[in-house]
Amino acid sequence: MGHGLKGGASFMEDYTYNFKNGGQVLGAHMLEVCPSIAAGRPSIEIHPLSIGGKDDPVRLVFTAAAGRAVNASVIELSDRFRMIVNQVNIVEPEYPLPQLPVARAVWEPEPNFKTAATAWISAGGAHHTALSSAITGEHLEHFAAIAGMECLMIDKDTTLRSFIRELRGNESHCKTMNGF
Repeated sequence: MGHGLKGGASFMEDYTYNFKNGGQVLGAHMLEVCPSIAAGRPSIEIHPLSIGGKDDPVRLVFTAAAGRAVNASVIELSDRFRMIVNQVNIVEPEYPLPQLPVARAVWEPEPNFKTAATAWISAGGAHHTALSSAITGEHLEHFAAIAGMECLMIDKDTTLRSFIRELRGNESHCKTMNGF
């Protein structure tokens, strides 16, 4: 979707959380993170994997470029698909991460960690996501409309009260459209 746009996109997962100073997410994955989000030239390294009973894999190791991005997840509900999108700000890690020999991104979710995490979980957001610094939430909203998919946006304007109302309204709408 972001072909030809500045920035990149990658498969991602929430690896760990920093609850200090407003909260951050460290996104990473063992092998599948795309170098299109890298701040610089990735290094190629061999590190033990310790699962799968295979030889130690070659990995790209890098930190994602700082800047605005979106993190999205698509889930299947019994009667529809739902895309959950969180506007995030990728930041430089506060400290070097020598014990994490994988590609990674540190981001601060909008509007803040507590609201974003609560909204994400309430909507059924998945552990694995797609992170993009090339496209915007508006791109994903348009895609969801074209695909006939429910889309929930978590951004600087999100409040839990309005988000929960939107979840309930969407549920009622879908039941009405599909018949109880």
